[in-house]
Amino acid sequence: MDLRLAQLRTLREVARRGSFSRAAESLRLSQPAVSLQIRQLEDAFGATLIERVGKRAFATAAGETVLAHAERIFAELDAARATLLRKRDAVAGLVRLGTGATASIYLLPPLLRRLRQRHPALELSVATGNTREIVQAVIDNALDLAIVTLPVARRELMVTPFYTDSLVVIAAPEKRWRRVRAIDPAALAREKLILFERGGAIRGVMDSWFARTGSTPRVTMELGNAEASKKLVGAGLGLSIISAIAVKKEVASGELLALTPKPKLARLLGLVRRRDKPSTPALAAVVDALQEFTSRSAAGGSAGAGTATVGRGS
Repeated sequence: MDLRLAQLRTLREVARRGSFSRAAESLRLSQPAVSLQIRQLEDAFGATLIERVGKRAFATAAGETVLAHAERIFAELDAARATLLRKRDAVAGLVRLGTGATASIYLLPPLLRRLRQRHPALELSVATGNTREIVQAVIDNALDLAIVTLPVARRELMVTPFYTDSLVVIAAPEKRWRRVRAIDPAALAREKLILFERGGAIRGVMDSWFARTGSTPRVTMELGNAEASKKLVGAGLGLSIISAIAVKKEVASGELLALTPKPKLARLLGLVRRRDKPSTPALAAVVDALQEFTSRSAAGGSAGAGTATVGRGS
């Protein structure tokens, strides 16, 4: 039987993502190449491994059996690599990190760049997704560790606080908002709002903030992209709530105004990894760098808020 690890990785990715096209994008292959590898595996095993139901792809019972054995193969190979690296006492090899879009774009690049400069043989792979997807990937050992919105309560995971992500209300630089420094949920709920799509952890934080004061937000658009939200707000189509680190450049240049939510609004990001995950020099180096970042962030404090407030009856 002629089998290749690449074929097994492709099978795992198609089953995990439920789509040949998304698997192709993740693996940086063409969709025909992904389909070919699945057909070759099915020919080798003499069984259908993937079935299509509507627009989604699912592993068959035979596919699940092959995947279970494949995971053990991957785990053994990872263990062999870790053993060799420990023997060399080298910070080298692959570390797979998962996180959300905001952290991957605005928070982590400088940290990861310094880490690579410090350890040139370290290979970093970053995957993005929502908290639920990323947490499940860590549990499935598809990722080595992740930075996600807390709370996360899974017995398989070790969870430590990583970063407090302050959220701000952003507005177009219009006259009516220039004198405003802070805004409460009741006042904000009366405005047209552009918020993150439902189901994500960050949207849950926002909805809870409104609910604590009995306010119902007037949501006119729901998006999954912070950059799109900034553009629409800049065009004067509404206000939005977004991570403060995502709009530092636009606020500094005057393209957008940042208003402080009252009471303050923030989400806590946490570092999660499996409790039984074997450590390697590479993984330990990444964890140490992330924890060092946490310590520096805590020591740095936060910027103060302004004084003028939009509240009830304003």
